[in-house]
Amino acid sequence: MTVIFRDERAKAVMTAAYDRFFTRALSGARAESKTIATRAGSTHVLVAGNADGPPLLLVHGALGSSAHVLGEVLPLLERYRVYAPDVVGQSVKSADVRIPLDGPEYGEWLVDVLDGLGLVRPHVYGVSWGGFVARKLVEVDPGRIDRLVLLVPAGVVGGPAVRGFLDVGWPMAMYRAFPSEARLRRLTRALFTDIDDAWLAYFGEAIRSYRLDMRIPPLAVPSALAGFDRPTLVIGASDDISFPGAALLTRARELFPHAETELLQGCKHVPPSDAAFRARLAERVDRFLASEVPAMTAPAA
Repeated sequence: MTVIFRDERAKAVMTAAYDRFFTRALSGARAESKTIATRAGSTHVLVAGNADGPPLLLVHGALGSSAHVLGEVLPLLERYRVYAPDVVGQSVKSADVRIPLDGPEYGEWLVDVLDGLGLVRPHVYGVSWGGFVARKLVEVDPGRIDRLVLLVPAGVVGGPAVRGFLDVGWPMAMYRAFPSEARLRRLTRALFTDIDDAWLAYFGEAIRSYRLDMRIPPLAVPSALAGFDRPTLVIGASDDISFPGAALLTRARELFPHAETELLQGCKHVPPSDAAFRARLAERVDRFLASEVPAMTAPAA
């Protein structure tokens, strides 16, 4: 019996899709697989990059995987030792369970991942749903994070409900019921800045294979994040229908008053996939992670 997939056949389809993406995205990188026991169940982790570099925990988005997200940050592997866990409930490679969204469970799961990997205080980089998961770690154990990067994170703002249904919800429902390439391309146009054939095929398989988790991550509240003062970078996308970029960054500055923010102009929820964009994004993230922490000003006597 599977919880997050339609049936065992669908689960097998996604296992094969993961293997294809791993080969495609990481054929030139030496990646090591680890399996960690957590209170939420078995968790798979890909480890790659500079063995002597600073540790960076990289948390992927919904319906993605460690292989997908590692393939998107290849330039960072030159400098950082990157640990990419497969998010429980959102990847075929980890435990086939759902985790509650409104409690501490996702944050506690990441604490277990860090403990299992022997990471005391790495940088943490969360993408989309992974941004929500990273935020739960902030709420549960803020001292475990050195620096925090959130790319189009879930759980900060909501998108326009009517437009979201018309541009994403209805096309997704139609594609699941009556799959065709035309319906799939209509759906991806609302979410992806661009999309190559491999991503298009994978996304179509994922939409048909998963029991889609339609729960909406609860929005963050300032009081839950008040104790977190580590350097933070929040990146939004100007044309993101899920989490509109300008509104996301405004709210991020309320939640993390010390944060740097940046808006990706002309980008939808899934940023461009070309090597030039990925290099620019990696350079921005690296510049933030490697920058000096400003000295704290002593209070006036």
